[in-house]
Amino acid sequence: MPTEEKIASLIKGEKAARTSAMAATLLLLSKGIAGVFSGSIALLADAVHSFSDVAACVAVWFGLRLAKKKPTESFPYGFYKAETFASLLVSVVIVVSGVQILLESVKRLLAPSAVSFAILAMSVAGSSALLSYVLAQYKSRIGKQINSQALLSEGKHSMIDVYLSLTVLAGVLASSLGYWWIEPLAGLLIGIVVVRVGLGLGKDAALVLMDACLRPQYIQQIIAAARSVQGVRGVHNVKIRRSGPYIFGDLHLEVDERISVEKTHEISEEVEQKIKESIGEIDSITIHPEPGFRERLRAAIPVSEDNGLKSTPSHHLGEAPYFLLVDLDRGQIQSWRLTQNPGAELERKKGITAARFLIDNKTDALLTKEIGEGPFHLLRDNLVKIYKIPNGLDPSGVLQALRNKELDMIISPR
Repeated sequence: MPTEEKIASLIKGEKAARTSAMAATLLLLSKGIAGVFSGSIALLADAVHSFSDVAACVAVWFGLRLAKKKPTESFPYGFYKAETFASLLVSVVIVVSGVQILLESVKRLLAPSAVSFAILAMSVAGSSALLSYVLAQYKSRIGKQINSQALLSEGKHSMIDVYLSLTVLAGVLASSLGYWWIEPLAGLLIGIVVVRVGLGLGKDAALVLMDACLRPQYIQQIIAAARSVQGVRGVHNVKIRRSGPYIFGDLHLEVDERISVEKTHEISEEVEQKIKESIGEIDSITIHPEPGFRERLRAAIPVSEDNGLKSTPSHHLGEAPYFLLVDLDRGQIQSWRLTQNPGAELERKKGITAARFLIDNKTDALLTKEIGEGPFHLLRDNLVKIYKIPNGLDPSGVLQALRNKELDMIISPR
């Protein structure tokens, strides 16, 4: 749900989008009317491009307006994507219009004719360039104030309008001097720009609707912001997606497993605040705290024979004749020893006896293929992590996979 501060920004952005749409509509009408009277294909093409400005501004305004609405049962994540959906529909109209301009420009290029009312056409083109420049500065300023990428993009779009209007002015001037072929050439150039704008708008909208990550650089910013918080051991599985004017994300946060739940919650809140300070577009970030990988730990692997780090991992915890106990420091093997499993020769409670042996030997992580219910709960109650050993790995490969965080944690007995 948008906060009061965000609602204020949305209102400000909505006003800017509405003002821009009104100005772009004025330009569209003036260019269209002057283009029809003068017969300037370049001016008509620029009018179509102004239509793309109007449509884009309306899409931004529509999205910002809907973004203020509270989530509902049917739309629990809000209405942010309405802007994107509108942009996708608008892009289709822009592309079709651009293709029509291209076809008409080619016809005019093959059969050029003079532009009527050249003074009117040049006056409209010159005024359009000036107004577009003012609009570009206005949208960029408001976009920076409220950190709206949509308005910032629209500011850049308006600067393109400045250059296109100047191109029209040059084309009409050349036509009035007898160089008739230059004016439809300008129309052809503007038609290409219109098609590219429409395709670009449609591509971005489609990617957003598919939850693509359009700003991968934000991933590193999020990781840096999270790591700056004291108590964070690591950050991984960072994902972001855009929804209208905002970005949603989630990440996995590694913290010291010995700290309390309350402290973990405090760290998570501070991480969220740091991330939002770093990237203003983020509406919410879901944080999944989990115990971090200790710098120093003792790992235990049940093995079938006495062959050191080349021993074969056993399929059964309680029946394994040996345990390989390995001391690791920052993932590197410091020492290891092979010891007999005191539960292997027992008839009953083999797994429980083996689990107690590992606890007595201060084991931090058990790497095994299978584990029963009793040993599982006993080890978990004593904060021993239990990881699944994949087939085909010897202890050296298992420890390498543990160091690279490639092992799956066993969360239920099997």
